[in-house]
Amino acid sequence: MTHEAPRREGTGARRRRKGEQLMVPRAEFRSYYGRPVIKAPSWAARDIAGYFFLGGLAGAGSVLAAGAQLTGRTTVATAMKVSSLAAVSLSAAALINDLGRPDRFAHMLRVLKPTSPMSVGSWLLGGYGPAAGAAALCAVTGRLPRTGAVATAAAAALGPAVATYTAVLAADTAVPAWHGAHRELPYLFAASATAAAAGMALVVAPSRESAPARCAAVLAAVADTTAVRAAERRLGMVAETYREGRAGRLLRAAEVLVVGGAVTAALGGRYRSAAVAGGLALLAGSACTRFGVFAAGIASAEDPAYTVLPQRAAQGPPPSP
Repeated sequence: MTHEAPRREGTGARRRRKGEQLMVPRAEFRSYYGRPVIKAPSWAARDIAGYFFLGGLAGAGSVLAAGAQLTGRTTVATAMKVSSLAAVSLSAAALINDLGRPDRFAHMLRVLKPTSPMSVGSWLLGGYGPAAGAAALCAVTGRLPRTGAVATAAAAALGPAVATYTAVLAADTAVPAWHGAHRELPYLFAASATAAAAGMALVVAPSRESAPARCAAVLAAVADTTAVRAAERRLGMVAETYREGRAGRLLRAAEVLVVGGAVTAALGGRYRSAAVAGGLALLAGSACTRFGVFAAGIASAEDPAYTVLPQRAAQGPPPSP
């Protein structure tokens, strides 16, 4: 007894004759029992995203403070040193709060592991914090100027690493939205940190000393926008997490605030009210960037579509009907 192959003519053929196109049903990406394939980080957004933002503000602020000191802008130099000390103190407090116990941070300093971003970051904070504190104390009191100069230089040297190592820390995880953008995240965090520091300088500096901050704000806005676009191109389908939901709203707000703050500072920064408005917008935009990137990472870890089949990101969207 022979079996004939099933006929291919029928409804599909009639639809093709009418000019309609067949398509494969869109695949549904599932995992066992609907659970995430990878475990999303248990980090609290308030603590860790705040830690990202405050660390960036502190590190970039020390660089601006050193530049202001070298160019004779003593008022803004002192203000930025105090700002960096406050930011790194709050940053450490947020990290320790997320860890749960203060002694856990001390335990991370027992051994230096160059291959561990968390270990390197802990040592960076351990070295940067005292330098920032000494720089601020000497600037405020006016005592020990040579010690203050050395501390200012040390804080400025460590500042860029403090501002960006959190990007390496995030990208070193298995979270698709962070790991997939491992090349762009450090640049994005550097631009975001520069925007925050420039914003703080515009808020605290007199108009006659704000020219470098205005230039830094414009450069940061351009670099921030460019880095986000580059990350989205590299991520492919995973970039949806940067455009949708809470992360999408935060990152769109960040772009408006950073670009708007930079334009306001550049065009009206000589007026005190415009400088303050632009500076506050830059600070808010930088915070939105850090919280938006954090939210995108959590969303990508919780959605099996970005972890069941990693090649989905490279294949592009499914054919449309």
